[in-house]
Amino acid sequence: MSDIQIWTLVFIVVTFGIYIVIAWRSRVKDTEGFYVADQGIPTVANGAAVAADWMSAASFIGMAGLIAFLGSDGSIYLMGWTGGFVLLALLLAPYLRKWGKFTVPEFVGDRYSETVRLISAVAAIIVSFTYVVGQMNGGGIVFSRFLGLDITGGVIVAALIIFTYTVLGGMKGITWTQVAQYTVLIIAYLIPAVAVAQQMTGIPVPQVSFGQILAELDALSQDFGLAAYTEAFSGRPGGQIDVFLVTMSLMLGTAGLPHVIIRFYTTKTVRGARFSAFWALFFIGLLYTTAPAVGAFTKLNLLQGVQGVSVDNLPEWVQNWQATGLVSVAENSDAVNTITNDAEAFAEGGYDLLVNNDILVLASPEIAGLPAPVVGLVAAGGMAAAMSTAAGLLLVISSSVSHDLFFRVVKRDATDRQRLLAGRVAMGLAVLVAIYFGINPPAFVAQVVAFAFGLAASTFFPVLLLGIFWKRASAAGAAAGMLAGLAFTGSYMIYTLEVFGTPENDHILGISPEGIGAVGALVNFVVTILVSSVTRPPSEHVQEMVEEIRYPAARVSSTKS
Repeated sequence: MSDIQIWTLVFIVVTFGIYIVIAWRSRVKDTEGFYVADQGIPTVANGAAVAADWMSAASFIGMAGLIAFLGSDGSIYLMGWTGGFVLLALLLAPYLRKWGKFTVPEFVGDRYSETVRLISAVAAIIVSFTYVVGQMNGGGIVFSRFLGLDITGGVIVAALIIFTYTVLGGMKGITWTQVAQYTVLIIAYLIPAVAVAQQMTGIPVPQVSFGQILAELDALSQDFGLAAYTEAFSGRPGGQIDVFLVTMSLMLGTAGLPHVIIRFYTTKTVRGARFSAFWALFFIGLLYTTAPAVGAFTKLNLLQGVQGVSVDNLPEWVQNWQATGLVSVAENSDAVNTITNDAEAFAEGGYDLLVNNDILVLASPEIAGLPAPVVGLVAAGGMAAAMSTAAGLLLVISSSVSHDLFFRVVKRDATDRQRLLAGRVAMGLAVLVAIYFGINPPAFVAQVVAFAFGLAASTFFPVLLLGIFWKRASAAGAAAGMLAGLAFTGSYMIYTLEVFGTPENDHILGISPEGIGAVGALVNFVVTILVSSVTRPPSEHVQEMVEEIRYPAARVSSTKS
């Protein structure tokens, strides 16, 4: 066993042990503790938990890799994800917390109808399944490289650990576990970033110092036949339109993600929900302002490391990662010097070095020649990011099945014990499905996650926003809008995914599957408004509830259903 594997094992065993202990000490026996942590989480702690839930494997593992390969176009992920969180904090979270219930489908059901609640619960399950696939695959990547497991074994181990502490503690256990996971992941992200910044520029502030290397990175990229790193709209085949639509899709999807929204149900007050959003943005900003620097430093180190090197004398990190299948060397082909869906090719003496987007952050310490303990710490941080988000997603699936389907549709007189059992069984089945798709993902981690955001944008955001700010929005309109948005977006994603045999240049008007969610949201808005305008308006009781939720002085019952 190498030094890197030893240190990785040490960090993972220690951190996983902490997570399990926290979950055990926070275990719950009733639905209020399982789904909303008894609404007793302090503001700062909830902000850290929101940040950990938010910063998934896509943020920790995938985002800097995408920025490294997309160049300036990688900013779509920074703008989309952070901008969407602002939308969520200002337009949705405080009002939904004031409503005072358990789940997003529950709000939709109270606001519109039981039929819309059912559609919403199914949509929440679809979005969460899509999102959790990326987390499972990210966990498998960490284990496959640093512990010598294959992707299948890594995904299974990660899934079992996540299931254990999620099913024990519910939202209460997950929240306190995520506070610990945020601490691990941010330390693991910042330490190598600061070290590499000091090593390359002499200034240990990556957010500031990476600007010094951009001119060199532009020149070196062009030497390899690639577009200049800072050139706008060169990283995506759809150009400017697609960059705009992906940004909008990520923003609207962020504001509509069920597993993030339910975080604001766990605070003691509406004011606490607002301050949780402030702290979450602060904690998220620490990583998101560092990611562009990590992408640029790693890209420069990578290009310099393979420049002029023969295929028989590749750097050690390349040889280490080749065993995972995520880095490979092949003879020149049609992919020479192009960015593909999962790799970038560098022509060196008649060969291409193909590097998967998802390994860049994990491989960055090795590429920079940092010591083994730092490499092991980054691996533990990657696992913390994947596991924290996966836990929240599994809880959404569990609550949608047990609370919104089992309790509301199948057995209205179900006891707390029966509802908890149904939720835990649903979570177990969700883990099995997530394992399969984590082993066989339709795309790389950040792209799969972007699909989930597109689905959330086209289903939840329009009906939630209209449900709060437009009293005339009707049940028929909401049902029609959600179904139209989901069908439109889902169909386009399936059509354009390369795994189904459709090449990228068949994208209609250059719109990628990551960007179609913005169009799907527009479809949802239009359909909801049109149908609501020609159908029966909501009852006076519902309109009064909508009026009350928008004004601070109003008092709304917090009775749980």
